[in-house]
Amino acid sequence: MRKSKLEMYQEILEVLRNKPLTVDFLSYGTNMDCAALRQRLDFLIRNGLVKERILKRGTVFALSERGLAVLKALDVQKQLEQVKRAVIAVDRSMQPEITVRKHQHANQ
Repeated sequence: MRKSKLEMYQEILEVLRNKPLTVDFLSYGTNMDCAALRQRLDFLIRNGLVKERILKRGTVFALSERGLAVLKALDVQKQLEQVKRAVIAVDRSMQPEITVRKHQHANQ
């Protein structure tokens, strides 16, 4: 299944969470081609989520404080979705039991 833009941006931020990386290492870490990755990096830079640093050995990209805050918010959202799915699964598994109890009480 194809990833959404949000998922691709999130993946870039996650890969940058630990340390600044070059486009090549980011491309490898995200499994994106360099041209598409560069477009997404430009968007993240324009929106203050990633910083571009030019060093003697080349250009690296790093997560900004704003980028880290957004990534943490996305992490919380992902955890809430997991909890929601778990609650729905438990609720569905309890439905037959509740139905059986109602029928037992009705027949008494």
